Amino acid sequence: MQQRDHFKFSTGVIIYPVFFVLTIWLVFWFEVRFGFNFSKYGVYPQTLKGLRGVVLSPFLHGDIKHIYHNTIPLFVLSMALFYFYKPIAWKVILFGILFSGFFTWCIGRPSYHIGASGLIYVLVSFTFFKGVFAKHYRLIALSLLIIFLYGSMIWYAIPVKEGISWEGHLSGLVTGLLFALFFRKEIAKPKKYAWEQENYNEDEDPFLKHFDKDGNFIEYIEPEQEETKINYIYKEESKDLN
Repeated sequence: MQQRDHFKFSTGVIIYPVFFVLTIWLVFWFEVRFGFNFSKYGVYPQTLKGLRGVVLSPFLHGDIKHIYHNTIPLFVLSMALFYFYKPIAWKVILFGILFSGFFTWCIGRPSYHIGASGLIYVLVSFTFFKGVFAKHYRLIALSLLIIFLYGSMIWYAIPVKEGISWEGHLSGLVTGLLFALFFRKEIAKPKKYAWEQENYNEDEDPFLKHFDKDGNFIEYIEPEQEETKINYIYKEESKDLN
């Protein structure tokens, strides 16, 4: 995959994050408008019935504060994902939901775990570690920006506050790291200059030819002239045998 295919803006960079955010708000509006409570469809660890929350929990939120705090990070991080990692963006989102949800189901407390925060932690972790592994200046800059904006979220991956699913956050961080390792080949590679190539020959470099072996600049270089060869073909005059 060429670099330009990774860093190319498309309508999906905006449309997909908007669609996802609108979906979670539509579910929340439906709950409030018609008096439903979908929390029971969240992840309930170590129960067969609780497995349905692996898929459904990212779309469920407890109150307006909960959904509001998840909306902006989800929108920003998913936009960055679809712009910088377009070829694998859907894989990261879909498998991120499944893996982080399943890990939460395995290690969580006996309670309903809901919210898109697990996916948000997947995106934070994946974006950060992927930029570090890629060694591409744009992706490293993105990683630093993610740390600047959301670095404090790491504290919520440990049990520091009641009522927060730190298990879901921790599961998201682990899942993002695993994805960054698994998708190492499907990323943009930094451009290599001629002198970085394995088959680079200093003697053929047109720039280095202007310097001698001691590093002194050579003002004039004799142009290389190819030897011109002229081949003559002689034909014997045909004789009339008659």
